[in-house]
Amino acid sequence: MSTTPLPGEQFRPASRVAGQKQDVWSIINEAATNSPTQPIINMGQGFFGYNPPKFIIDAAKDALDKVDCNQYSPTKGRPRLKKAIAKAYSPLFGRDINPETEVTITTGANEGMLSAFMGFIEPGDEVVIFEPFFDQYISNIEMAGGVIRYVPLQPPKNGGTEVSSAGDWTVDMAAVEKVLSSKSKMLVLNTPHNPVGKIFSKAELQAIGDLCVKHNLIILSDEVYDRLPFTPFTRIATLSPAIAARTLTVGSAGKNFYCTGWRVGYLIGPANLIHYVAAAHTRICFSSVSPLQEAAAVGFEKAEELRFWEQSRKEMMGKVERFCAVFDELGLPYSKPEGGYFVLANFARVNLPEGYEFPPQVADRPRDYKLAWFLIMELGLAAIPPTEFYTKENMWMAEDWLRFAVCKEDDVLEGAKERLRGLRKYMS
Repeated sequence: MSTTPLPGEQFRPASRVAGQKQDVWSIINEAATNSPTQPIINMGQGFFGYNPPKFIIDAAKDALDKVDCNQYSPTKGRPRLKKAIAKAYSPLFGRDINPETEVTITTGANEGMLSAFMGFIEPGDEVVIFEPFFDQYISNIEMAGGVIRYVPLQPPKNGGTEVSSAGDWTVDMAAVEKVLSSKSKMLVLNTPHNPVGKIFSKAELQAIGDLCVKHNLIILSDEVYDRLPFTPFTRIATLSPAIAARTLTVGSAGKNFYCTGWRVGYLIGPANLIHYVAAAHTRICFSSVSPLQEAAAVGFEKAEELRFWEQSRKEMMGKVERFCAVFDELGLPYSKPEGGYFVLANFARVNLPEGYEFPPQVADRPRDYKLAWFLIMELGLAAIPPTEFYTKENMWMAEDWLRFAVCKEDDVLEGAKERLRGLRKYMS
């Protein structure tokens, strides 16, 4: 009999990747593949259902014909893209941004945030994040050895019974200060927020910024949906010189120009912070995709004159209104987003059939997972259960909600609405 160990026994994985529970994306994709209702309408993941604008596509094609655009770019990014970002954002920040020292390009916003964590977080350093959170924050922080301190956004008290605003999800500033300690190093902010759609108010940002100054924290402000605000949008880096001096702002050309697969992100901030983000990025992936950086540069150069930002914002607001009409029709409450392209809807009125069978990976999870599985299997519609973005202690806050991405063609939104009407027979 062979005594050769199995591969899993012979090669022990590092603790940072071992023992991870099956994530929401694989569960939802598995359900979508096995659903008897095909084709699935996927409103779960936040990828666009349509192409970038033609001027961006043409720029990418043109870049492929240039020799230098098919070779390595400088590790901090192509000069043309850094200059275009600095020019586009200087008026928004109320100061001149230096493209050489205050901008760095990364392989998507997610890798940019990983670079920020790797550049500043030592094992044992504490990082404050708000719940619900983008799930990649967790693995990125833990990969750097950081310890996470969570502060939940408080959902609207009437969110389960009537339509509310994403702005009604509030920050308990006393709770923020309570988790701070001598080990606190960084606070992560996300505005416009995923999955809530909240735009943090100027007053909230000032209070957060003042705490970070008081306790000497770096602010990592994830603003990847910054070009899709539906209400007034304040950048925390603009509030005071003291706050600006500790703020790294994260952006995404992929989100801005409907091309999430391009993986072109960027960070803006003080030179002394950007320097170490770029140093970590160099060691993670050295440089980012050259032709797509060049195309993104053209995007930033032309977007304003083509009124692309205005058009993009109006179109997304229209998609939110178009899709949410079905919740009004069904009498299901939802949280009306202030920005971005996600909608949270409350399904407390939907009764799952007694005895309905769920697979083990769903049966032991909160109700929103069961709702998501049920919608895929019975209606052919995929949404994301938001308890994935909470700690176990606070999952109860989201167990009746589902997240929908509305960045799809209008005919897809209409198809999703028609399928949601199939819930009537399950509603009380």
